[in-house]
Amino acid sequence: MTPEQKTRKLIDRQLQEARWEVQDYKNLNLSSNLGIAVREFHLKGGVNADCLLLKAVGVIEAKPEGTTLGG
Repeated sequence: MTPEQKTRKLIDRQLQEARWEVQDYKNLNLSSNLGIAVREFHLKGGVNADCLLLKAVGVIEAKPEGTTLGG
């Protein structure tokens, strides 16, 4: 196992212990958990992030004016 592979394994374990779900970019499922750690995420300019952390921080729901928001 290469040093990079060992480090990846350690990072993945630590993220999972912190309740992040680690996923591969090719099999990304954003609805599977509130916190997603995506391996090898492609950024603009041909750069790859080793790991990108995504977390839902809110929800916006549009309703017609005058609609009561409850429940």
